[in-house]
Amino acid sequence: QVQLVESGGGLVQAGGSLRLSCAASGRTFSFYAVGWFRQTPGKEREFVAGISGSGITTYYADSVKGRFTISRDNAKKTVYLQMNSLNADDTAVYYCARNPSGVAARVPEDYDYWGQGTQVTVSS
Repeated sequence: QVQLVESGGGLVQAGGSLRLSCAASGRTFSFYAVGWFRQTPGKEREFVAGISGSGITTYYADSVKGRFTISRDNAKKTVYLQMNSLNADDTAVYYCARNPSGVAARVPEDYDYWGQGTQVTVSS
């Protein structure tokens, strides 16, 4: 059984920073890509960033490129999302998810396990 647990969300002022963490269980964590998605009420889940199993390859949505950085520590079975220069449009529930392939995809349907989500609220 794979479990993903997000943490690090909260309330921050515009221009501020947060670092989200996604802690995973399971033996073969380094085999899998991990993605971060976000969702606001009434909207579809949106891809934010992804990282390959090795950590060598990363992907970003255009809306966060240059502001967010995804990384992973396979020894700790944890993926991080460093978010800088936050603005009100970044307000959402953020989810991490596992991709059973080693390549981070941009569509939610390619992910099989999801965390419960962590709320990020940016005040303007």
